[in-house]
Formats: sequence, structure tokens, C-alpha cells
Amino acid sequence: MHHHRLSLASRFPAVLAAATLLLAGCSTPALTNLTPDTLPANPSQLYTLSTRFNPGAAKIVPGSLSVQVIIGREPHEMKPGPAAGLYTYDFPASEGTGELSYYFLASYRALDRNGVAVAHEDYSPLQRGAILGRYASQLETNRGPVGARVAILGRGFTKGDQVYLDNTPAAPEFVELSPNALAFRVPPVAGDKNYTVRVANGNGSVVAGTFHVDALGAVTAAPSSLSLRVGQTQVLTLRLPVAAPSGGLLLDLEAEAGKTDLVSMATVVVPAGYGGTEVIVTGRLAGSGSLILKGYGTADLVIPVTVTP
Repeated sequence: MHHHRLSLASRFPAVLAAATLLLAGCSTPALTNLTPDTLPANPSQLYTLSTRFNPGAAKIVPGSLSVQVIIGREPHEMKPGPAAGLYTYDFPASEGTGELSYYFLASYRALDRNGVAVAHEDYSPLQRGAILGRYASQLETNRGPVGARVAILGRGFTKGDQVYLDNTPAAPEFVELSPNALAFRVPPVAGDKNYTVRVANGNGSVVAGTFHVDALGAVTAAPSSLSLRVGQTQVLTLRLPVAAPSGGLLLDLEAEAGKTDLVSMATVVVPAGYGGTEVIVTGRLAGSGSLILKGYGTADLVIPVTVTP
């Protein structure tokens, strides 16, 4: 791996074509990229690029080794890291930078078989990395029942975001007026299963993590059916199999398809620590249908409703 010294500008195209060949052979020096393919954006706009230099069998003259990272065509000296052979450089990216192209260069003198010090340069292949201005770093928790409130921490969230468990959408609600956190209610999906949580909008989606939906027992209703006149109200009591967790529990009680105008009622959220709640149901339009709650027990909770003039 001997190379003639050229100016950075003139040798750059040759590096791209020959980088892989330059690193062939396990006994020769090699540069290994340790930088992640994606780097989350940060307020300091500093991004650590790192490499490991393995001298192989080369007898490098002490004090002659210089490791640089070439970003675009600009060389930057790298600092030795805490471990042997590790080198890092904190790159100050400009605002709005989304992609980095770079490679590593090791310059040194090594003794040949006659003990003569000969200059060498070794290159890594061209590397590419992305700076993500939008990402989800973690879920507040990794399990819970249908209706539980779960927060997501990250960066770049907007009010246009939609949260999905696999392909089932959940209604997002923002924890605060900040792009760094949002929350969702676990939608009515099958229990005892793992789901991939995604945050998506028109610009793509990011994965927040894996969430296990626990299957709780059945929710019960009293009365088991409703009969009321248009404009009349009736109290419906819903009981949980366990107390509602922190953040409360959303019971996604809805009228069956095509019957949404039959009655009106508020969104049902059981407060944290409570074993149930009362719902005021008002007759709106004469007819019959059902209120349905999914996600609890082995079957849907179905509450027949009749509204008379």
C-alpha cells in the first residue's frame, strides 16, 4: 500500500475508484469507519466522526502517524481516542446540513524490509452519513393495554404527525407545545402482541420502538342496553377489570358504522386509579343500533341502543 503523494484536489477522484483495492489484505494497514450511518441533530451542531486504524504488520515509525478525515475536499486532523487505534473528529455542520460525504486518510512512515523509512498513505472507502433533524429516540414505556397513554421522546415532531401501531392509527395528542415530545393512546388492537410504533407524516416515517399491547379482561356496562327518546339523557356505567393506569385509560366507545348520529356522548377517559366511569348518553336521532367497545376481553363489548321520537 504505497502511494505517490498528490494534492488533495487531484487525488480525490482516484480515491473513489481505488479505495477498496487499497484496503485489500488482512496484513496491511486498514481504516474502519465507526461512525453511525445516521446522526440525530443536536443543538450544538457538532457530529463525531470516528475511525479505527489498524497498522497490521506495518512497522510504523513512532510519531509519524497522522489520521485525518476528508469532508468534501477539506482535511481535518483527528484526535486519538480513549482506545488504541481509535481516532475522532467533531465536525461543526452548518444549519440545515442533511448529508455528509467523507473518507479517512492515514499518513505515516513505515520501515521496509531493509529498515528504511518509507512514506505511506492509506485511505478508507468513501463514506456517507445522514443528519436527522427528525427522529424518535424512545417510548416512555414498552407495554400497556388498549387506551393507555404513551409518550414518545424525539425531535422534529409536528401537529401533522400520525402515530401507528403497525398499520393501525392512533389519535396523537401533544404533551406540550414542543417538537420534542408527543403522546398517543393505544388504539383498539389485538392484545398479547408486539407492535412497531411509527410516527409518520407526508415527509416519511420514523420508528419509535416496539410496544407490547397487554390483553386485559372484559369491560362491563350497566345497563347492558339503552332505550331513550330524542333529547333524553341516560347514564351508562362502565367498569374496568383493573384500575386505570397513570395517564388514565381511553375507552374508545363508538357507535357502529352508519349509526354515528343515533346518540351523542363525550370521549370516555377513565381517570388514573379509578375502576370505572359514568358516561352521559343523549338520544339524537330516532332509530336503533349499537355502541361498540373494542380491545377488551375476548369479544367486543356491544351495547344495543334504541332511540324513539
